[in-house]
Amino acid sequence: MTIAEITQKMIAHSNGNRHDINHFMKVYAFAKTIGEYEGLDRNTQTILEVAAIVHDIACPLCREKYGNTNGNYQELEGPALVQVFLADCGLPQDAVDRIAWLVGHHHTLQGIDGPDYQILIKADYLVNADESQYSRENVENTQEQFFRTGTGLRLLKAMYLEN
Repeated sequence: MTIAEITQKMIAHSNGNRHDINHFMKVYAFAKTIGEYEGLDRNTQTILEVAAIVHDIACPLCREKYGNTNGNYQELEGPALVQVFLADCGLPQDAVDRIAWLVGHHHTLQGIDGPDYQILIKADYLVNADESQYSRENVENTQEQFFRTGTGLRLLKAMYLEN
């Protein structure tokens, strides 16, 4: 299954929720851009891109089950959904396992390992900062803690701090 086919499948999974669809498409675009600029190898780039597309896969279930999409609930419910969702996509099982792990940690900012995890966190933050209207202080604090180098930092500064 191609990235485009996984994206189409995720759009269908979103049950017409345009906010969810627009959110994951923006996270995907930032993740793809950052990963390419950072020169990720092909396998890591694919894992990153698919993880960005499915990172909020648990949102519909969380709304139904818990009444909200709290990040803790997404991390709890997401990995199992990813395993089922990607079961027939043609990716190697170790890639699916890593994607599920990333989805299960995409709101956890401690112990960030690997460029795929770093970039997914950054891409999601870039989108959330806009959608949730984060304060300049929040952005500056996040920059100091998580956006120290590379393409993600340049995007953060250009979008939120240099105007």
